Amino acid sequence: MGGAGILLLLLLLVGAGAGAAWRPPKGKCPLSCSCSKDSALCEGSPDLPESFSPTLLSLSLVRTGVTQLKSGSFLRMPSLHLLLFTSNSFSVVEDDAFAGLSHLQYLFIEDNKIGSISKNALRGLRSLTHLSLANNQLESLPRFLFRGLETLTHVDLRGNPFQCDCRVLWLLQWMPTVNASVGTGACAGPPALTHMQLRHLDPRTFKCRAIELSWFQTIGESALGVEPFSYQGEPHMVLAQPFAGRCLILTWDYSLQRFRPEEELSAPSVVSCKPLVLGLRLFVLVARLWGGTQLWARPRPGLRLAPMQALAPRQLLRPNDAEVLWLEKQPCFVVADASKAGSTTLLCLEGPGFYPRQSLHAWHRDTDAEALELDGRPHLLLASASQRPVLFHWSGGRFERRTDIPEAEDVYATRHFQSGGDVFLCLTRYIGDSMVMRWDGSMFRLLQQLPSRGAHVFQPLLIARDQLAILGSDFAFSRVFRLEPDKGLLEPLQELGPPALVAPRAFAHVTTAGRRFLFAACFKGPTQIYQHHELDLSA
Repeated sequence: MGGAGILLLLLLLVGAGAGAAWRPPKGKCPLSCSCSKDSALCEGSPDLPESFSPTLLSLSLVRTGVTQLKSGSFLRMPSLHLLLFTSNSFSVVEDDAFAGLSHLQYLFIEDNKIGSISKNALRGLRSLTHLSLANNQLESLPRFLFRGLETLTHVDLRGNPFQCDCRVLWLLQWMPTVNASVGTGACAGPPALTHMQLRHLDPRTFKCRAIELSWFQTIGESALGVEPFSYQGEPHMVLAQPFAGRCLILTWDYSLQRFRPEEELSAPSVVSCKPLVLGLRLFVLVARLWGGTQLWARPRPGLRLAPMQALAPRQLLRPNDAEVLWLEKQPCFVVADASKAGSTTLLCLEGPGFYPRQSLHAWHRDTDAEALELDGRPHLLLASASQRPVLFHWSGGRFERRTDIPEAEDVYATRHFQSGGDVFLCLTRYIGDSMVMRWDGSMFRLLQQLPSRGAHVFQPLLIARDQLAILGSDFAFSRVFRLEPDKGLLEPLQELGPPALVAPRAFAHVTTAGRRFLFAACFKGPTQIYQHHELDLSA
């Protein structure tokens, strides 16, 4: 017997108990209804009848002209225990449609044309035990529809054209948590799931979390690099701005809810500003094409940064990149030199300053340095304009050549990331395909190729739970990828492009005030800041 049949039986029982000789007071039973002492059956009514006795226990509405169930439609019937709608034409059930029915136990909304039900439509039905929304036109149900309905024992959702996508995920997760028997029926879509029973779907197979980067703020002047650091518990960013001739340090303004300049270091022709925090001391390595590479220092909080030391003037003739690394618990910088006569130089802290520890890869015009750890040991990867990237490992107090990277010609820069215990490498190529490689214990092996045109940066970033990688472009949109752990590959996520993002050279992220931001340093335009948002597609 269907839900409607069960209900009619209940109505008959209620009517029988009421006694056939009783007649309702004048005006208490609308013309389109048949009434007994405790129940009413209305058919073909043009609207929702209201002139019932406040002691009415059961109401059935069949083929009425009601177009929607509005908030507070049943406030004049506070004693209802049973409410049935069948074969009506309304398509919308609004919030608080059943407000005031705190004693309602049976609610049957069957064989109607309902395509939408508000998430708070059932609010206040604290006594409800049986609910049926069967045989309507519902493709999904709003999350939290059943919140507060702890007394439910039977729910019938069969006969609806449910779309079994992220919108039903919450329902699949809710069903095992309740003591009610739930009839859900079969999926009407998408095509791959058509006719499959909802109860057979595995919630773990649904991918219902997405992310989005939306524009937040612009910082004037072009930049070649952007580096995050934390000083005295506050996050900061430092921009290398060659045309402005400075390293610009930014901090978060809690009043304005924006990033603002905190301090700037004079640095004509700067290509890299690399921060290093040692306790209360802050150092910034300022690599310049002309005028020499300098080290600035702030000995303690409250002081401004000031020039401290000229770094390796004979080795660093045309620096292109700088990185921080720790060797035997000692802080060091490595500066990649792109001149024919210079050499990439390792500088480590000794006494009052940083001094050359080793010259590397002379005469190869290095464009990029990347410090990483492989097999528990420090490694250094150098990319140059003249040969494939070369991998060095730390041995006996110095870096020794270990191997080069196969199938990797014309690589401008390299960046690495870790995921699931594996080490991955992003290799930037200006023309051709940029590449993703994975360390196999002895060599980096090609995993994925991504077409790139005019790329100077292929930057991996771990933001919240998402391993992203952004492939910049001077000629087209820059592309954001996300690592899919199941596949072990980068999948397209979003595009960032003109007019805001022009010729990106570096990306970095910072978390502050409970919000996550992505900085994009641009060579032909101002630095752009994007905010990272998480989207729940099951909502």
